[in-house]
Amino acid sequence: MRDRRLFIVFCIVFLDLLGFGLILPLLPFYAATFGAGAFVTGLLVASYAAAQLVGAPLLGRLSDRYGRRPLLLLSLLGTFVGFVLLGVAKTLTLLFIARVLDGLTGGNISVAQAYITDVTKEKERARGLGLIGAAFGLGFIIGPAAGAFLSRLGSGLTFAEGPLAALTWRFALPAFAAAALALFNLIAVYRWLPESLDAVGRAAAARHGRPEFSLRALRVAFARPAVGPLLHTRFWFALAFSTFQTIFPLYAAYRFGLDEVSTGYILTYVGILVVLVQGVGIRYLTARIPERRLIVAAILLMSPSLLAWALAPTVLFLLVVLIPIALAGGTLNTVINSVLSKSVLPQETGGILGLSAALESLTRVVGPTLGGALLQTLGPWAPGVFGAIILAWLGSFVGRRVLTESSSVASSSETVV
Repeated sequence: MRDRRLFIVFCIVFLDLLGFGLILPLLPFYAATFGAGAFVTGLLVASYAAAQLVGAPLLGRLSDRYGRRPLLLLSLLGTFVGFVLLGVAKTLTLLFIARVLDGLTGGNISVAQAYITDVTKEKERARGLGLIGAAFGLGFIIGPAAGAFLSRLGSGLTFAEGPLAALTWRFALPAFAAAALALFNLIAVYRWLPESLDAVGRAAAARHGRPEFSLRALRVAFARPAVGPLLHTRFWFALAFSTFQTIFPLYAAYRFGLDEVSTGYILTYVGILVVLVQGVGIRYLTARIPERRLIVAAILLMSPSLLAWALAPTVLFLLVVLIPIALAGGTLNTVINSVLSKSVLPQETGGILGLSAALESLTRVVGPTLGGALLQTLGPWAPGVFGAIILAWLGSFVGRRVLTESSSVASSSETVV
């Protein structure tokens, strides 16, 4: 029964990210049809992450109180509506509304992670969360290629009259395909996925009061000895890693003169490496090395790897350097959520994983802007050196606290979010 539920959640996350990947590479071109410049296009891309910054912790905390299944259904419904709006959009304003709606309800990854923590034992948790990471990576590998295919197919699709005739099918077809995936997920959760959080757990969460996401809640979370160092690690590691991810196409063009096709192949290669780490490698690593040590090891491995990325002299050298980057990123992004879920009360799991997702979303707003500014003003080496310095500091100061702080959960009177 448990393995069946893990498989269903894996499929849900995979299809969800497949739909997201269908649309993401096409958004700049879609916005351009409405006359959007580079700055407005950047705001459009960032609007999703900014909305998720609010939505992820709220959905996670609500799932602690009302159950995982209702919040998964709500978030998938929002995703479905968001993609439909994207497909029928005739103005730039509607594009923004569609992305913000999807971002606000796009916290289903944190709810899915909370579901995994409900149905797995502590020793198996990292493996279960690794499956979520693998589904996430597979969606990003397949999604952009499928989106490009559907976009080309839609370019030749026209209707002579009626409301369909007004649609830009080059972008409408991928958007409707993503909406269909969200609808299928919605039906799958409704029919086949049982609730994972029992009534006792929901009642305990309800006793904490109303769901809260505020600066005070952030301060409380960062002040907790078992949680604070992990959240610091989540934020600073994600900032360095998201800067690497988002600026990589520009880096490849500036440093090696690679076009979008070659860059796409390299990013697919990185995605495959991450999937292998999270889907296969993580079970062997966690069976042999304590999870907190894996977190610190990932930080210490990523720092020199980003430095080597920044100074890579050839494409072949770059391909080699991307192996430890993928290993460190895939390991930490899986293990840290496992450790976080074990460092709070069960009725706080959704909230803390939502907060972790929100911090990561914040870095996806800051990272592209910061990385672009560094690359433009200093050179293609600068984002990598910046990330290496951050992680060297993180490993030296925060890393020790991750290892030494007690992992015991707080008393039931303390709440994270």
